[in-house]
Amino acid sequence: MPNLLDVRGVRRRFGGLVALDSVDLQIEAGARHGLIGPNGSGKSTLLKTIAGQYYPNAGQVLLDGRDIARLAPAARVRAGLAIKFQIASVFDHLSVFDNVLVSLQRESGWAGLIASRSRRRLCAEAERHLERFGLMRRAEEPAGVLSHGEKQWLEIAMAIASEPRLLLLDEPTAGMSPEERGATGEILRTLDCAMLVVEHDIDFVKSLCSTITVLDRGKVVANGPPEAIESDGRVRSIYLATTAEVG
Repeated sequence: MPNLLDVRGVRRRFGGLVALDSVDLQIEAGARHGLIGPNGSGKSTLLKTIAGQYYPNAGQVLLDGRDIARLAPAARVRAGLAIKFQIASVFDHLSVFDNVLVSLQRESGWAGLIASRSRRRLCAEAERHLERFGLMRRAEEPAGVLSHGEKQWLEIAMAIASEPRLLLLDEPTAGMSPEERGATGEILRTLDCAMLVVEHDIDFVKSLCSTITVLDRGKVVANGPPEAIESDGRVRSIYLATTAEVG
C-alpha cells in the first residue's frame, strides 16, 4: 500500500542545535503510528515540521506523493492534515456545540460564518461529533467549564471536523486520569483517518498503535511493531539512561 505520509531525510536546526537529523518516517493510509522518545528527542519538532509550524532545513515531507514541506499550515489543512497540540486550545466563551460548529464552518468563509447560513445544515454533523466524544450532554455549556480531559476531547472533535486524512496528536492524554486515558484510546480507535501520536505514556501508545518510531537526540533509533520496540535493547538503554540522568 502506498504511503500517505513519507518524511524523507528531514533536518531541522535551531541555530547550532540540530533538533532533527535526517529523519525518515512513513505512515500508510488509515494506520495509527506512535512516536516516542525521551524529552528533547525531537518529537514535537517533527510534528510541527509536518504540520507546517516549522520548515525543514533539508528533506521532504510528502503527502500522497506531493511535497508539502514549504506549504503554509492552512494549505496543509486543505491538503488533509489536522493537528491537536498538547495544550487544549478551545474557545472558552463559546458553547461546546459552537466550538465544533466553528470548525465545521471553516470552508464557509467569514460572511457565511457571521450569517450562520450553514448552521442548520451542519447541526447534525456537529451533534454526531459531540456524541462520539461523549460531550453531547455538555453541548450548550461554555467550553471554559469543561474538565481538562473534556477540553482535550473537544479539541480532537474540532480537529476531525475537517475530515482529515492524517491527524497529528501531541500528547493527547497529558494530564488525564487513567479512566480518561482509556476512554481517549477507545475514541481514537473509532476514527477512520491515519494518525501520528506523540506520547510519553508508552503503554497507551502500545495499546493504540500498530507501528512505533523511537527518536533520540533528533535521530530515528528504532521503528517497528510494539513488541519489537519493547524488546529492542537500544530503546531500553535510552530510557534507562534518561531515568538515571533524572535520578
